[in-house]
Amino acid sequence: MTVKELSAAPNLTTLYPKAVAGGLRRSGGDSLPDTEYVRRGVTVDPRHLADYGRVCGFRLSDELPATYPHVLAFGMQIALMTEPDFPFPLLGMVHVANRITQRRPLRLGEPMTLRVRTDEARPHDKGTQFDVISEVLPGDEDEPVWTDVSTYLHRGGTSGSAGAPRARPTELAPPAPTARWRVPADIGRRYAEVSGDRNPIHLHRLTARMFGFRSAIAHGMWTKARCLAAFEGRLPGAYTVDVGFKRPVLLPATVGFTSWHSGAAGWAFELWHARKPTPHLTGTITPE
Repeated sequence: MTVKELSAAPNLTTLYPKAVAGGLRRSGGDSLPDTEYVRRGVTVDPRHLADYGRVCGFRLSDELPATYPHVLAFGMQIALMTEPDFPFPLLGMVHVANRITQRRPLRLGEPMTLRVRTDEARPHDKGTQFDVISEVLPGDEDEPVWTDVSTYLHRGGTSGSAGAPRARPTELAPPAPTARWRVPADIGRRYAEVSGDRNPIHLHRLTARMFGFRSAIAHGMWTKARCLAAFEGRLPGAYTVDVGFKRPVLLPATVGFTSWHSGAAGWAFELWHARKPTPHLTGTITPE
């Protein structure tokens, strides 16, 4: 594996034009690059953490929400997926699932090493799926205490040989929400400011229409973070939170949130369309 050391966070302003240019090229097969990006000595800006908490619904704390390191690694993920040897165009990619494992809480002030790589391109009935793996190693530790696996779908070019969608869990609750949230029209722009994810489908109705959406849609990782914030005060120090992204949240929206106990001290949860039995997101929280 080729390891590339980064001295600073990648500049997303320059990476998005690369993503657009990459969207004009044809897929170069499905061989993922054997490259890992590494950035050492990363510390959290308290103001940025506070801004993230306000946008996603977390309380102010020196303990990082489990979804927060994803935004620290996001630029490295985009940099890796806009390299010339990356086989798939970034535009049109679908984020279908995300699994985060936290082995202990990370705290404000801890120096961290971030690592990002890709893994396991595999056939799907709609194209090719692959994972982007991000890790956090505190200080000089050799083992990650936080791991994020983002699964993406590149549509087209499938052999149709495998990759049926994940079956819906049998314990799903009916759409009787325990909470209803109003999602404002500007949440995509607000989350873009703290995450760096300025995909045009999230920013404005007009730019979203260019990609086939009738309005801007909420970021999948915002919906995951907003759901996780609903569990604050009830989570163990070590756990895995695993979600599948189902239907986009068209902005503005009213959504229903449902949660219930599942397994040994675990949780299951869903985010629903407020007036239809259509889930936007399904997830589980499992103690480690």
